Amino acid sequence: MRIGNGFDVHRLEQGRPLIMGGVEIPYDKGLLGHSDADVLVHSIMDGMLGALALGDIGQHFPDSDPQYKGISSISLLEKVNKLILNYGYKVGNIDSIICAQNPKFAPHINKMRENISQAIGVDVKQVSVKATTTEKLGFEGRGEGISAYAVVILEEETK
Repeated sequence: MRIGNGFDVHRLEQGRPLIMGGVEIPYDKGLLGHSDADVLVHSIMDGMLGALALGDIGQHFPDSDPQYKGISSISLLEKVNKLILNYGYKVGNIDSIICAQNPKFAPHINKMRENISQAIGVDVKQVSVKATTTEKLGFEGRGEGISAYAVVILEEETK
């Protein structure tokens, strides 16, 4: 078994869609980034890569590469999953948390879990997504950005 930890943060900006766990969330701002800036999926990918000491998503999908401009993070998650499968591992489980004052993510969490589990080929019961506020403290509490954390357990594939 291997364990990885992931973290990501992006600034909220007017004129961008808010994508979280592959779900477009109704909100007046979205996250600024080269891709769709899905901090939840980015933190999960970093956890997966970190569990095998394979660097981070910036190394695999650099923001200087135009092919990743506006790309769906779910499609990048599929690529990271193929990479870990090639190393002989599979996702055992994911525990993740979104930190934001607004909007409220609870109505969308089941769909996020489904999107993530489908992208990596695991049962939805192996994917936990939670959301919390920061009680109006810090950049998340002021509505300047959103962060996400993930812990990922990888298991060796049995042949």
